[in-house]
Amino acid sequence: MNATTPEDDDIPSEIDFSGGTRGKFHRPNARLNLPVYLDADVQAYLVALAARKGVPLSELANDLLKKDIAILEAAK
Repeated sequence: MNATTPEDDDIPSEIDFSGGTRGKFHRPNARLNLPVYLDADVQAYLVALAARKGVPLSELANDLLKKDIAILEAAK
């Protein structure tokens, strides 16, 4: 391992990755679900609506977004 000066490297010198294994936890077909952050008032409204309909919040949000996508695609 090459010694670097603090100006050359963002990783502190006391961290040693020499025994690490590259790609140990890589899963080529893993599915990544990105978090979506809603404004508090939007989330509260959707949570209440999902509860009234008896569906999970994610299902309601996906349905609403799919309808918006269909509208946008139709307007092209």
